[in-house]
Amino acid sequence: MTRILVVDDHAVVRSGLMMLLNNKHGMDVIGEAADGNEAIELAVKLQPDVVLMDLSMPGGMDGMTATSELKKQLPETAVLILTMHDDEEYLFRAIHVGASGYILKSAPHDELMTAIQSVAKGDAYLYPTATKKLMSEYLDKLKTGDSSGTFDSLSEREKEILAWIAKGYSNKEIAEHLIISVKTVESHKSNLMEKLSLKTRPELVKFAMKKGLLNFE
Repeated sequence: MTRILVVDDHAVVRSGLMMLLNNKHGMDVIGEAADGNEAIELAVKLQPDVVLMDLSMPGGMDGMTATSELKKQLPETAVLILTMHDDEEYLFRAIHVGASGYILKSAPHDELMTAIQSVAKGDAYLYPTATKKLMSEYLDKLKTGDSSGTFDSLSEREKEILAWIAKGYSNKEIAEHLIISVKTVESHKSNLMEKLSLKTRPELVKFAMKKGLLNFE
């Protein structure tokens, strides 16, 4: 029996997931939480096999932070992100903080079941279009190599900030981690984008992947 903790700030969503999952395909929802803080507390107490984690939970600890903290305390517990965000920035950051899988709330029920079963066994799971995105990036790297600006032209601080940006952190979060001002982060970001001839965050992510800066281990 796969023991599941459901985490979402909407009570209706939690109830729906519990009705869907309970006693089906060897699954048992053993608890529910409305935010990240409650999720960590219950996970430590209940020791679930899988935590089904939403990302956006206003008013409490968000799912990304909760996932990172939960994996530190319960490294054997699998975290499956269930979210509305079909965005590579969220996907990359979720992988970085230790999530075992990432699936959209719009996914068919059967796909959700498959995802839970996969991460419960210790495997990784990404929704199909996410897998295509990662494969596309990998193939592009093999075919074209680095076609954008010169990486060596960046300062060590710019390289550091590039890595943080690519992992999905906001300017404010980067500033807090590096103990510098948000204005300084914005200045470095502007400089490195100019040096690399890049205009958007997705382009930065793509460049960082080619340079191996995401380091998801």
